[in-house]
Amino acid sequence: MVETSGFAARRRIGTLLAALVLVAGAHALGENTVATILSSKVICKQSGRYIGWPTIAKRGNGELVAVFSGDRDAHVCPWGKTQMVRSTDGGHTWSEPVTINNTPLDDRDAGVIETKSGTLLVSWFTSLAFDNPKQVDWQRLPEDVLTSWKRHSAKLGPEIREEWLGHWVRRSTDSGQTWGRPIRTNGSAPHGPIELSDGRLLFVGKGSHEGQRALTVEESCDDGLTWRLVSTVPLPDDESMDHYHEPHAAETDNGRLVALFRYQPRDSAQCLLRQSESADAGATWSVTHPTPIWGYPPHLVRLANGWLLVAYGRRKPPFSERACISKDGGNTWDVEHEITVADASSGDLGYPASVQLDDGSIFSVYYQIDQPGEKTCLMGTHWRLNTLAP
Repeated sequence: MVETSGFAARRRIGTLLAALVLVAGAHALGENTVATILSSKVICKQSGRYIGWPTIAKRGNGELVAVFSGDRDAHVCPWGKTQMVRSTDGGHTWSEPVTINNTPLDDRDAGVIETKSGTLLVSWFTSLAFDNPKQVDWQRLPEDVLTSWKRHSAKLGPEIREEWLGHWVRRSTDSGQTWGRPIRTNGSAPHGPIELSDGRLLFVGKGSHEGQRALTVEESCDDGLTWRLVSTVPLPDDESMDHYHEPHAAETDNGRLVALFRYQPRDSAQCLLRQSESADAGATWSVTHPTPIWGYPPHLVRLANGWLLVAYGRRKPPFSERACISKDGGNTWDVEHEITVADASSGDLGYPASVQLDDGSIFSVYYQIDQPGEKTCLMGTHWRLNTLAP
């Protein structure tokens, strides 16, 4: 059949519009050459309250657990609690939060793992920053909020402060129904320790050694009941501990350990993640060195195919949660194909942590603002890498 010129033109326009719709739809789903965003959603929102600094773990039975600091007034306040939510359907739906820790101080930065024995281990640290006018602008606080903070502070005598200020882990051997006593650690890091193939727990954190601040490496050989310092991570002579924060580590397929560190000097352009490696199970470490990855803090996970995935927040425009892949055990990072896991409206965001699901897809949790005018909440993104073959 012969088409008239008008009909042919309309058909070409219709075909073009259909193609544009397909492209727009693919963009809406977050498709690109590296990854596809399957869904993003709010996991936990507490009306008028602030949530921050989450971690996620996948249990042996497939359940996902996410922990965070919740029920807060703000980024710094006296009321932070370690809270947990659960999903039994791969992150589609989540339980209401339950509180694990509610010490007299501010409970912050929760990490979680499940050990091979089935123990859930949660890490966190406590803070008195809310009681320091040099760290909090009390003049900007509403009068009723400031009054409640001061009233609470007045109840915190020296004994309470000494008893509770520090870095901690806590264990549950009954799937999180009950929790053992808090156990002190030397160092702390937002996403907590990891379990190695030999069964040891390894905790790369920021702590102290011989009376000085240091990047500490602790191990537990009894499922988190006791911890001992095994080494520290050396820095270049021209870099300061003042700029190092919030590490996380992973074990590669060949047993090498890779640790990444938040590095934050005054020049924000230099906020490139630092890296160190250990070839002897954590006994010694290489001098830290810069990666090409801008963002912080890191959360590392080894994928089923052996690749390393690091997730981090981008607190400069365009604000977002990001991820990057290493296909060679951390020797190089594919920053040219950096993945945007989620866009954000402000720099009050981040601390993304990820797990790989049984089908090979990835679920990442993080905190940021959902709707304008709200405080931050716990959010999650389900996504997949378009190619997983090494």
